[in-house]
Amino acid sequence: MALKVTIVSLGCPKNLVDAEEMVGALVEAGCGMVAEPERADVVVINTCGFIESAKEESVGAILEAVGLKSNGCRSVVVTGCLAQRYSRELERELPEVDAFIGVGRNASVPDVINRTLAGQKVVDSSPPGASWSKNGRRIRSTPPWTAYLRVADGCDNRCSYCAIPDIRGPFRSRPPELVLAEAERMAAEGVLEVSLVGQDITRYGEDIQGWSLERLAGELARIDGLRWIRLLYCYPTRITDSLIELVGAEPKLCKYMDIPLQHGDDRVLAAMNRRGSRSQYLDLVRRLRQACPEIALRTSIIVGFPGEGEEEFENLLSFVEEIRFDRMGAFTYSREDGTPAARLPDRVPKAVARRRYERLMEVARRISLERNRRMIGWEMEVLVESAGTGRSYRDAPEIDGIVRLVGGDSRPGEIVRATVIEAADYDVTARLQGSASS
Repeated sequence: MALKVTIVSLGCPKNLVDAEEMVGALVEAGCGMVAEPERADVVVINTCGFIESAKEESVGAILEAVGLKSNGCRSVVVTGCLAQRYSRELERELPEVDAFIGVGRNASVPDVINRTLAGQKVVDSSPPGASWSKNGRRIRSTPPWTAYLRVADGCDNRCSYCAIPDIRGPFRSRPPELVLAEAERMAAEGVLEVSLVGQDITRYGEDIQGWSLERLAGELARIDGLRWIRLLYCYPTRITDSLIELVGAEPKLCKYMDIPLQHGDDRVLAAMNRRGSRSQYLDLVRRLRQACPEIALRTSIIVGFPGEGEEEFENLLSFVEEIRFDRMGAFTYSREDGTPAARLPDRVPKAVARRRYERLMEVARRISLERNRRMIGWEMEVLVESAGTGRSYRDAPEIDGIVRLVGGDSRPGEIVRATVIEAADYDVTARLQGSASS
C-alpha cells in the first residue's frame, strides 16, 4: 500500500510553489497524497519564517502534526523558511519532529521521509544551492486556470528589517528555457493566468547575459493559450521605462503591478535600507499611470519601524493619500533576529504601532472604495472562479478582492465580459455581458 502523505503549506505563493514541487516528487516516488493530516502516515509542514506572526503560525502547525503521532502518524517532516533559519533551535525544542530541512530541497523530500521511517533523524539547513531542477514534476494546487510561475529565487537587496537573503540565499534568475518550457506546459494544460513570482522579479536576467524581465515577459506573451500575465513583487527603483512601456502596450500583461514600497518617509526608508525616495516613488507612479491610465497598483507598507515618530507616520499617511493605491497591505514592524533593524534604538511600542496600523488601513479602505466607485460603468474581462464570482485584471489570486457577477450564467475557468454596476470597499459587482473565452 502506498505511503500516505499530506503537505501543509504556509506563507507566500513562493512557498506554495515549493510545496507543489514537493508533491510532484512524492507522487513520482509512489506516495499517495491525502488532504487530511489525520489520514496521513507522514505529515510535511512547509513553514514560513518571514515575520513573528508567521513563525507562530508555523510552530502551531508543527505542534498539531506532532500531536497526530499518537494516532497513527509515523513521521513529521518540517521544511521551508523556518526550518532553514532555526533548525537547530527547533530540533532542541521539538524532539518529536523527525526531520528539519531548509529551502531548495524539494526533490529530496521522498528520500528524507524514507530515512526518517528507517529511524534516522534528519537535519539539513545548509545554504540553498544555486542549481535549478531541470525536469522535476510539479503538481499544482491552484485552480486549473491560474498558476504561479517562479522566475527567480533569493535576494540581494538587504533591507535592514528582512532575513530573506539569509534564508533564501543570493538572488538568482531561473534559466529562461526552464521558465518558458513550464509556461508552455501550463498553457497546454489550460492555464489562462500566470503570476510571475520571486523575491524581486525586476532583477530577472541580471545574471543571465541578454535577458531581462522585459524580454522574459515578452516571450511569455507569445505563448498561445496564456491570456493574463501578472507581475508580482517589483522593486520600485528597478522598474524601467521599457518595462512600463511594455505593460502599457502588451495586451496579455495585466495592467497591474505589485510594488512593495514599505514607507513614504525618506528618513524611515533610509533606515530600512530601501533604495529610492518619496519623490522617486511619486514620479514612478506618475509614469506608470501616464503610460497606462487603467493600471491597478498594489503595495505593502510597514508601520512602527524603529525611529518612526508621529512626523514620519504623518508623512506616510500623506504619501498614501497622494498616490492613492488601488490595493494596499500593511504590517506592523516585526523585529527579526540577526537583521540590522533589530539593533536599532527608538523602538515603537506595540500599542502605538497597532493604532497606526489601524489608522493607515482605514485610509486605505476609504481610498480603495473611492477607486472602486470610479469603475462603475467600466466593461472589463473577468476570470470566473466559482458560481457568481471572479477576478478582473485588477485582482491577484488570493490577495485582492473579487468581482461578484450577476445577470447570467458563467462557468469557472472561463473569461467573460461584464460591466461594473456597484462598488464596495474591496470588491465590485458586475453584470455579465457575454463570454470572451472558455
